[in-house]
Amino acid sequence: MPQAQTFLSEQEQLSITQAIREAEKKTSGEIRIHIEPHCKEDVMDRAAYVFEKLSMHTTQLRNGVLFYIAYKDKQIAILGDAGINTKVPENFWDSIYATMRTYFAQGDFVKGLQLAINEAGNQLAEHFPCKSDDINELSNEISFDV
Repeated sequence: MPQAQTFLSEQEQLSITQAIREAEKKTSGEIRIHIEPHCKEDVMDRAAYVFEKLSMHTTQLRNGVLFYIAYKDKQIAILGDAGINTKVPENFWDSIYATMRTYFAQGDFVKGLQLAINEAGNQLAEHFPCKSDDINELSNEISFDV
């Protein structure tokens, strides 16, 4: 079992995946969470690597979002795919990032992620509303190892 998998309890993990399911009910966008203890390179470079390893670039509308967390190094990245980035302003993720930082600084990772996921779902719904034929293209499970 990867070390990061013990960072959150089973109940906390279920709570986060439930937040993803709820957020994705509003949008065709796909949200993934990746957690690991350390980030030994630029956090955005690492997030991009994880994004590719999780095949997040394969969604039909290129509307995947990755929340990357290296908890021991206190590193966070939010990475949206090309479909999202062509529709939103450059600072699109800033308020979500700030919310995560605030709650993480208080040690409340679950609440920070739940709020971030919910807000991402609301924002994505504006640009990628859920349609009747929408399918879940990516797993909602938290990723710990790539």
